[in-house]
Amino acid sequence: MSLRRIATLTLAAVLAAGPALAGKTLDTVRARGYVIVGVNGSLFGFGKPDEKGVWKGLDVDTGRAIAAAVFGDASKVKWVPLTAVQRFTALQSGEVDVLCRNTTRTLSRDTALGLDFVHVNYYDGQGFMVPKKLGVKSAKELDGATVCVLPGTTTEMNAADFFRKNNMEWKPVVIENTAELAKTFFSGRCDVLTSDASQLAGTRAVAPNPDDYVILPEIISKEPLAPAVRHGDEQWRDIVDYAVMAMIAAEEMGITSKNVDQMLKSNDPKVQRFLGVTPGNGKALGLDEKWAYNIIKQVGNYAEVFERNVGPNTPLGLERGLNALWTNGGLMYVPPFK
Repeated sequence: MSLRRIATLTLAAVLAAGPALAGKTLDTVRARGYVIVGVNGSLFGFGKPDEKGVWKGLDVDTGRAIAAAVFGDASKVKWVPLTAVQRFTALQSGEVDVLCRNTTRTLSRDTALGLDFVHVNYYDGQGFMVPKKLGVKSAKELDGATVCVLPGTTTEMNAADFFRKNNMEWKPVVIENTAELAKTFFSGRCDVLTSDASQLAGTRAVAPNPDDYVILPEIISKEPLAPAVRHGDEQWRDIVDYAVMAMIAAEEMGITSKNVDQMLKSNDPKVQRFLGVTPGNGKALGLDEKWAYNIIKQVGNYAEVFERNVGPNTPLGLERGLNALWTNGGLMYVPPFK
């Protein structure tokens, strides 16, 4: 067979495979009328209903941003609370359209579990929290400690590695549900609670007496937390990816929920493209040209989302740190919207 003939057949095969590879999640979501988002359900600051049943948190706002992009309405979401063990099966099976549940991107999850992660919405690292009365100042003083930990997480493996590396013994107390794990720790059944530092701050914020607990200084891992979708639907992945990045890009351009209408009149070509005044981005994603405008108007930019959910003026009291824009020494950096 000639090289030209082989090339022709190869191109034909690629073109034929194109429609089959294109996923149908967007069509399914639109037909249903809302996005189904898997969330934590019991983590203050990231995903938890308040006393009135209103869902709040950084991951919740990420889900709302996706709905705003797809429907122009951030309220068109159904929240499905999932444990760490349940979350991946729920996504794989189609029970949820997207997972926004403080989930670390790892190689095995990207490959063996058939997931696609999008842009990180929170850079974190694993730490340890102890009762202040123990008098412990460092995680290296925890030899022989009983440690509360969630199963099915990177946390469990990281803790085992940390104790082995430092020639220390530990006794894991494994409980699947985040809320039950916190109750177990607060009841005194464990000496230590280990998790992502943001989750420790969220857990401490809802403690009976938050000042009774201290988060130790050691950060023992990298935990890039990001929403995830199923493999095989590139369009849906792009939509979720750029919904996350739109909030970061808006902060970088100085666009907020309060000034976004005024920014529609900007003569900056980047702002015009971003807000859909100059068309193109919406069509590329299969969305309305005002998809990014709708996110910022209804949900806010990344700074607004961070500040109202986990920032210094919330019970969590977290500084931006790694989650600051790249222009401010952080890791939040996104590609051009053009």
